[in-house]
This record gives sequence, C-alpha cells and structure tokens, in this order.
Amino acid sequence: MPEVTPGLTIGQVAERTGLSVHTLRFYEREDILAGPVRRGPGGRRAYTEQDVQWLIFCTRLRASGMPLTTIRRYTELVRLGPGNEPDRLAVLRQHREDVSRQISELTECLTLISHKVKMYEDSLTRDGTGPWRHGAVESPDRDGSTDSGGSPVRSRS
Repeated sequence: MPEVTPGLTIGQVAERTGLSVHTLRFYEREDILAGPVRRGPGGRRAYTEQDVQWLIFCTRLRASGMPLTTIRRYTELVRLGPGNEPDRLAVLRQHREDVSRQISELTECLTLISHKVKMYEDSLTRDGTGPWRHGAVESPDRDGSTDSGGSPVRSRS
C-alpha cells in the first residue's frame, strides 16, 4: 500500500507564501484556491505543493492590483478545465495592460521625484544650506516640481 503524504499544514503554507493563516482561510472561503483543500486527520487542512504555487501566483496578481473578484473569476475558469483558455487569456491580457499602465504612471512619478531630489542635492552641495528661506513655500513649475526659489520653509529659531 503506497504511503500517503500528509500535506502541508496551514502554518507551513503561511510561512512559504507570506500570507497569514487568516488570509489563507479567507481565500479558501472566497474560492480563490484552484481546488478544494484536502483535509487530514482531525479535519486539519492539508495543502499540496500545487496549492502553494497557486497561492504564490494569486499573491502576485493581488500585489499587482488585480481585484479579488477578478482573481476569483480567473480561478473559476481554471477550475472548469480545458476549453476556456481564450477567456483566461483575456483576463490576463487585461491585467497585463493595467499593470503596464501603472508602471508607466509610477515611472512618471519616479522621474519627478528624482528631479526634485537632484534639485535639493545640487542646492545643498553648492552652499551647504540649500535654498531655504524663511517664509518661502514650494510652488510647482511647469513639470510639477518646484524651482529653487520656491523651497519649503525652514525655521530659523
């Protein structure tokens, strides 16, 4: 008789995926797992390596902004098995487009922040005090950053 592998405990899966035990139970209730979680002796959850890999994938989808409702929909499609690959592909293509848009927006933000950091570094390098003036406030220039004449107030007490 072949030996039955007991599976991974919920604590082990939490450690491997970075998800809390509470989140794992929530994902199970919300049908985010690709298949039912097996139960071991005493009714304890017994996860498989495939469950762990699926959860890691779902965590990446969630971290990249995919709503739980969309993850659930994708999971439903996977559970249905072969024949709906075009639908799965459509879900992933849409998410890829959303992530690309987010990356573009964040790249613009990073460019602006980097410009501001360089402005302050250059100013502080020049005279050691920067463009600080009592009563000055930051005002945006054309690109949304501020010029050296519109720096934040620094108290001179």
